Amino acid sequence: MPRLTVPARHDVPADSKPILDTVEKQLGVVPNMFRLIASSPAALQGYTANNAALARTLDVKTRERIALAVAQVNGCDYCLSAHTYLGLNLAKISGEEIALNRMGRSGDPKADVAVRFAASIARERGRVADADIEAVRKAGFSDGQIVEIIAVTAENFFTNLLNVVAGTDIDFPVVQASEAA
Repeated sequence: MPRLTVPARHDVPADSKPILDTVEKQLGVVPNMFRLIASSPAALQGYTANNAALARTLDVKTRERIALAVAQVNGCDYCLSAHTYLGLNLAKISGEEIALNRMGRSGDPKADVAVRFAASIARERGRVADADIEAVRKAGFSDGQIVEIIAVTAENFFTNLLNVVAGTDIDFPVVQASEAA
């Protein structure tokens, strides 16, 4: 049961409405999470601006893989459901790869290093070892791309925390963190 109110589209603050219009144009729908964030126009503006900027980093498959790994670490069923759907339908990631991503791994060698690093960041709350950073560099990621991996991890942390705290109703095919990946 939701613990924070997800406002109906017509009940969001006026400053949030144009942003939700853009979300609907991009996705074809306005997921519950966006309506929840829309209850704070400042939070919605910040989230969507950050999300748009990060969409120009890494590649969509890597970003979705990271989102799945982080959601699993944080036990966020809403985000696992959303990113499983997006991974399958937007990023065209296989079901087998999604299962690996939820375990903090990938079948793609370079992506595997990024996903393992992101999962470690999430589990260790940023207190990763020097060897973890060196492994990401050895895989071919620049320091700027390491910052991007951290930024994508942090963005997903925000949505994980928001949806876990709020108890947001899942409006995607349901995937649960408690299920074996």
